[in-house]
Order: sequence, then C-alpha cells, then structure tokens
Amino acid sequence: MRLFSLNPRTFATGLVCLATLAAVGAQAQGLRPSGGSGASLSGGAGASLSRALDGSARAVPGNTGARSADYIVAVVNSEPVTNTEVRERMARVAQSIQGQGGQLPAESVLAREVLERLILEKAQLQSARELGLKVDDYALDQAAQNVARQNSLSLEQMMSRLEADGISKTRFREELRNQLLLQRLREREVDGRVKVTELDIDQYIKEQRTGSDLSNTALNLGHVFIAVPENAAPAVVAQREARAREALEKLRAGEDFAAVARAYSEAPEASEGGTLGLRPADRYPELFTRAVAATPKGGLVGPLRSGAGFHLLKVQDRSQQGVAAVVTQNHARHILLRPSEQLNEGQAAERLADYRRRVQAGQARFEDLAREYSQDGSAKEGGDLGWTGPGQFVPEFEEALNQLEPGQISQPVVSRFGVHLIQLVERRQATLTPREQRDMLRNVVREQKLDKAYSTWVQEVRGRAYVEYREPPQ
Repeated sequence: MRLFSLNPRTFATGLVCLATLAAVGAQAQGLRPSGGSGASLSGGAGASLSRALDGSARAVPGNTGARSADYIVAVVNSEPVTNTEVRERMARVAQSIQGQGGQLPAESVLAREVLERLILEKAQLQSARELGLKVDDYALDQAAQNVARQNSLSLEQMMSRLEADGISKTRFREELRNQLLLQRLREREVDGRVKVTELDIDQYIKEQRTGSDLSNTALNLGHVFIAVPENAAPAVVAQREARAREALEKLRAGEDFAAVARAYSEAPEASEGGTLGLRPADRYPELFTRAVAATPKGGLVGPLRSGAGFHLLKVQDRSQQGVAAVVTQNHARHILLRPSEQLNEGQAAERLADYRRRVQAGQARFEDLAREYSQDGSAKEGGDLGWTGPGQFVPEFEEALNQLEPGQISQPVVSRFGVHLIQLVERRQATLTPREQRDMLRNVVREQKLDKAYSTWVQEVRGRAYVEYREPPQ
C-alpha cells in the first residue's frame, strides 16, 4: 500500500491494487468501522495560511522551486505541524491520485487540504492517547504482513521497496501504528452512534428503485489483477499486458471466470475466484465504475491500466436494490481472547497458536477448546458462528476467513474485539431469503450512516482542538 490515502480508512495506499482499496467489510458482532473522507479545510484560515503554505504549495513532485528549509506552519494544541510534513504528504497524495488515474487539484488547494488532514490526524491521535488507546507490536506485525500480502509481496520484499522509495522500516511502522490507533479511536467513538431501523432499510430500497445514477447501483465484480512493478521497463509492462490479454481471451472463449482468476490473478481475492462481493458502486475505485457503467450483467471489461497494473473485470451482478440473490457463504467457528491488563495481544496470540497446534496434532477438538476458553457469546456453541455471507464480519476477520479452505485453521487474527482463532467448516453458494437480503441491505445502510457519523465526529474533534496557523519565516 502507499503510505497515505485521502480516505482515512485506507492506509499505505501506494503499493496496493485498486481492488484492495475498495474492499468491503462489515461485522463480527458489529459492523466494520467506516471512515469516510476527512473534512475539507474550513474557510477561516485566511491569508496567513496561504502565506504559511507557500513553500508547501510548490512541493509537488516535479517542481524544483520547493523550499528546503523547514519551519512550523501550524500548531495543534501544543504539537507542531511542519512544512516538511506537509510537503512529504503532498508528494504521497499526488502519487496516489495519479496512480489511480485521477486528476490533481491545484497545488495551493492540495496544500491546504493536506495541512487540514494533518491537523485532524494530530488532533485525533492526541485524543487516542488521552483515552489510553494503544497498539502493541503483535497487532502492528500482523498489519504489516497484511499490507505485504495484499500486494502479493513478502514482508521483506515490501520493506525493500519502501527503503528504495526512501521510507525506512521505523518510519513505516510508526505511521502504520498511528493509522491503527486512529482506526481503534473511530471504532470506540463512532460505531456506537449508528443504529439502523427497518424504516431506514425501506427508505434505502425506495431510493435505489427511483435512482438512475451509478451511485444508486450495487455491483458484484469479478476481478483479475496482473501486477506491474513500479518503474518497470517497457518490456516488462508489455509482458504483463500480454498476460492480462491472454487471460481475457480465455474468458471470452467461455472458460470459467473463477478458474481463470485463480490461475492468473495476483489479487488477494484470487483464491476465492476473483469475486469482490456486492457493494454500492461508489465503494469501488472510480476506474472500475467508469469502465463498467454501461456493461450489462455477464459483460467483460479490460485490460484496464492503473498505477498498480492491469485489471480485467466481469459484471457478475448488478442490482438497483443493492443485494444479490446468490452469494458465497461460510460456516465457521472461532475462539476469541480479549486483551486485558493481564493478557496483551501478543500473549493472547501465543495461547491461540498453541490451541491451533493442539487441534492440528489431534490432541484437542476446536469446538471443545472454544467452549473452555473463548470469551465470545458463541463459546457455549463451540465457537460456531453459523452460515454467514459477505459483509457480516469486520474486515480483518473476513479476510482471514476467506483465505481458508474447509477444515483449515487460521493463524491468530487481531480485530477490534480481541484476538481470534478461526476454523472454516464449510463453504457454499446460497440463494438468500428475503430476510437475509434485508440483513445485507442493513449492512449497506449502516455503512452509509457510519460515513455521516464519522464526518460529524471529525468536525467535533476539530472544533475542540486549538489550532494556530504560523507565518513562514521571512
């Protein structure tokens, strides 16, 4: 992933493919956190802010007029924001936007937006520390491994690539820890604000039926991703494009999409047949939604070129009501250990790893260990979660579950609820009942309401912070 995204829900977006940026998630006894975009810069900064950011506004890559001297451009409570921080963040945002085929705003606009986002981040991190929120090394290590896996890289390969881009391991881990801390703060402060009623679902269905634009459409896309290394030679790009076209020809010849995805795709969802899952169209990258806007169900699009590589898309389902009739369902069990003062996340993971070893060695049954040790409400059922569809677990849990084959047990997985050990029992394709369809729509509606709640909360955090804008040195 790159090390910054304008959407606070996505971290380190520079290496990750676009499909990962759009990944939908949801609940494991509660819906996933929703980020939403940060607030735009308020209009009260005035001319002094323009002058303070003058050096940063010229710092987008390719402009040789940037100032080299550092200075403070703003103070958030007692914590400074420096000109160098703004310039570095601008460069990364510009790389992210251009890598996704977007158009950069004016440099002065980008500088102001970046400064305001840095102010918001610092204010939120200060709140997290005041609340005593922490991210220990085990959770950090797992998050780093997830970033690497989502980019089809080993952890060592990813760190080498970051080092080549001038990003040290220490800096990467510091920024990743901050992003995880922000996520935990949002989960604590925002999620409880949102309730979804039956009336909310009825209103959503009504809006979908009357809407005509793509944002009122739900899509389930199949995805084949062929990665292109950064700064690849033209011959390498041509070879990767040829591989994408080879996959496309097999699809056009009638081969099964899931089989082609497993054989060719380098995206995380390849093992699941390349299905990205049903979600509102505006939850996909703009590159994808533009490409499939007029494509009927069953249609193929591609190869599309992004900063990450080549993409093939298949419109597997399209719905104005936002729900598919047939979905992949998983039947899983889990054991949950909740961190406490006596048990940190790393220690919980060690215990779960031992449970995993015992089950695999035939020394214990998963369900018996769940009954004895799990701190989840499912413990009395042997950790059984029943049959669940897409979007019913938090992203970390769902991603780990989707990587399993029936009978397999995951490594320990950290989520907002604690540390989990997951066993996939069965997997099936199922036709949803009307009640199950409404439950899936509930997840979609909750996601939208979480976006609004997050935006409101961010403004509250911003309003409580003391922010002083500084003049640049003369």
